Amino acid sequence: MEFNVKGTILPVLEAVLQPGETVVSTHGDLGWMTPTVTLSQTTQMGSGGGRGFLKAAKRVVGGAGLFLTRYSAATEPGTVVFASKLPGNIINVEVTPERSYYVHRTGFLCGTEGIEASVSMQQKKLTGGFFGGMGFFLQHLTGEGVAWLELSGEMFTYDLPPGQTLRVHPGHVGAFDQTVTFTVGTIPGLANKFFGGNGFFLADLTGPGRIWLQSMSIAMLAAEIAEYLPDQGGGGNTSSGGTGLVDGIIGGVFRD
Repeated sequence: MEFNVKGTILPVLEAVLQPGETVVSTHGDLGWMTPTVTLSQTTQMGSGGGRGFLKAAKRVVGGAGLFLTRYSAATEPGTVVFASKLPGNIINVEVTPERSYYVHRTGFLCGTEGIEASVSMQQKKLTGGFFGGMGFFLQHLTGEGVAWLELSGEMFTYDLPPGQTLRVHPGHVGAFDQTVTFTVGTIPGLANKFFGGNGFFLADLTGPGRIWLQSMSIAMLAAEIAEYLPDQGGGGNTSSGGTGLVDGIIGGVFRD
């Protein structure tokens, strides 16, 4: 199996499959493919056994789809291309039984068979998952194989030594090693919370381990363009009424 990242601002991932090879994706990122590639649906990646449905249910709770799509080359080589959703970067990580990764909710693009992608709320407190914005429901990549991730905007990588903490707006967290401790906390000070314009929450990432940060998120992009979107009546979004379209977009991406 051969992977190639092509393009610049809006990159795509091209996977060249040999007969018998399969790549799996959790959501509809298909761009194009050759006729020799076949599609099938499954609720699990790899050998999930009886836990496959439970993992699928967890994906639904986190906002992902119930089914996974398998792209396979049966008797002839084939090519399948996955398109990014926003301008940004496509990177790969090697997942092993000893090294797993947490990725932002829509960041897992595809992976080889053997990768398990489940939704995990790494912070144990339920309030962190529901009110931390993107933080939150994370995708947890385990198993063994290669996983491809999509990070939006510019990408910034930090290798945190043990004990070092970086406080990050939840929307900018792209991915991090399993060795990184992740917690969601509130921004200190009432004035900062209500008048600072940065929201109520920050994610604390503490080493050791590598973290990948993104300069853009779907939620932030939607918030910036919301005032320019038409209301349900077809006009501009200039009044307090008729904001159903905007509310739908903001509500749908709040968890990213």
